[in-house]
Amino acid sequence: MTRRHAVVPTELGELTMVADGDRLAAIYFPAHWHLPPESDYGEATTPDDPLFVRTARELDEYTAGERRAFDIPIVTNGDDFSEKVWALLLEIPYGTTTTYGALATRLGNPRLAQRVGQCVGHNPISVIIPCHRVIGADGSLTGYAGGLDRKRRLLEIEEPPEVAASRLF
Repeated sequence: MTRRHAVVPTELGELTMVADGDRLAAIYFPAHWHLPPESDYGEATTPDDPLFVRTARELDEYTAGERRAFDIPIVTNGDDFSEKVWALLLEIPYGTTTTYGALATRLGNPRLAQRVGQCVGHNPISVIIPCHRVIGADGSLTGYAGGLDRKRRLLEIEEPPEVAASRLF
């Protein structure tokens, strides 16, 4: 199989999915920040590609609160530092958040928080690699390639029931 892409309808909207062989290589939201050149997407295919169907099903199960972890095989092609950051993102437990500074500290240098933020912002596989779980040091929702409303929604999906019940609105 070759590198290929399609726009796939999901509960999160029409997502551009990119596959490299039998592994998912990217998920992009409409109006996504930091898009690669279209030539990196590979050939256009249909949304009924088995990998894209499986990915959409898992995303829909996630948004329905029926899935906490993804089983989709993935591949990323970042530099060494980006790969380390994305690996740390995969370790953030469902329903929890961390900060850019905490990730930088885990990488051995708290002064790398800005560089960590750049890697988080360039995460090619949104939601599956949970970059939405990274927030500002003051607890604020910082930038998200899919938009802050979408980041807020993803965090609300993962919110423990007792926390959701205590919210006033």
